[in-house]
Amino acid sequence: LFPLVSRASESGPPALTLEQCIELSLARNPLWLSAEEDYRASLARVRQAREFPQPSLDFDSDLQPRLFDFRQAGESYFGLSQTVEFPGKRSLRGRIASSESREYLADKDLLRLDLVFQVKEAFYSVLLASETRKYAAQDLELSRDFLAKAEAKFEAGDIPRVEVVRAGVEASKAATAVRLAENDVLLAKAKLNYLLGRSKFEPLEADGDLVRAPLPIDKEALIEQAVRSRPETAKAAAQLAGESGRRKEAVLSYLPDFDLGVSRHRIAGELTTWDLTLSVPIPLFFWQPARGRIAETRANIRALEKRSEDLRNLIALEVEQACLSAATAANQISLFEKEILAQAEDVYDLILFSFEEGEIGGLELIEARRTLVEARKAYADALYTYSMTLA
Repeated sequence: LFPLVSRASESGPPALTLEQCIELSLARNPLWLSAEEDYRASLARVRQAREFPQPSLDFDSDLQPRLFDFRQAGESYFGLSQTVEFPGKRSLRGRIASSESREYLADKDLLRLDLVFQVKEAFYSVLLASETRKYAAQDLELSRDFLAKAEAKFEAGDIPRVEVVRAGVEASKAATAVRLAENDVLLAKAKLNYLLGRSKFEPLEADGDLVRAPLPIDKEALIEQAVRSRPETAKAAAQLAGESGRRKEAVLSYLPDFDLGVSRHRIAGELTTWDLTLSVPIPLFFWQPARGRIAETRANIRALEKRSEDLRNLIALEVEQACLSAATAANQISLFEKEILAQAEDVYDLILFSFEEGEIGGLELIEARRTLVEARKAYADALYTYSMTLA
């Protein structure tokens, strides 16, 4: 199922790419498998709707001398009858059922998009938690380096003991942050495992990176594509087609079906003959239920048209919001990469040098280190936000 596996350690679990996670989730997710069965059932109902009425085999035995004495009966009928629907009714039922089946297909497609989005969200959350853990580990390394330098300067008599205590507190805080970051990684992997249909704490590694390179976004083209191809749009069109079919079905109810029968007629002592029967119902009050059904379907069609218009506006708004969020996140990423991260690192290096030279105390170094770590975490958050807005 997963022939291409990269970035896997020899002793650790295989690293799964985003595409592999999506494929695995769709292969195992119970809701997705249930939706597929619902769609298959809807296709079966289309075949049922197009079936012909079943013929009837008729037998009538009269004037029997004794009960169930068919041989001595004075008169008997044996024949076949068939209900013949008015032309167009059967095919129309099939089209209505096909519209309902397309609604199930749209629901299935919408569920697939939702599952894929959830997998992407969980996958990117694992990457974000891993990035946060990496920065927490870097912060721990810096805090331990600060502690070692503070102890050395204290031994040399350059700083008071309070600076060593302060450095020790910062190292303890950094170690706690690493443990919390480890827990966040475990929780993110547990959620991804759940979506993949695996045990929550089964070993898992994510092979991928948060999106960094800005992608060209044509907002108007994306809105047009979304309105045209979103499953909600397809479902609305199927609902409208189905309701139009039901309106036509109500109109066709004015036209009656008829029953056609052929039977063999036998009378004792007489020549055997054949009978042909044609019966047509007399719809004395046909206009009453049909008129109500037609009015109902017309109102439903108008309501569906208005909902479809509102749906198009909503989809356009959602895409526009996502495009604006993506553009904002892309600008933040560019700002971090070009200015903020480099400036925070330069400031930390300068203040660290000043601390080593005895020009400043430990408080300034602690503040510079925190600023550097916060900048790195904010950069990771911007990458996560950009990846999710693209998703």
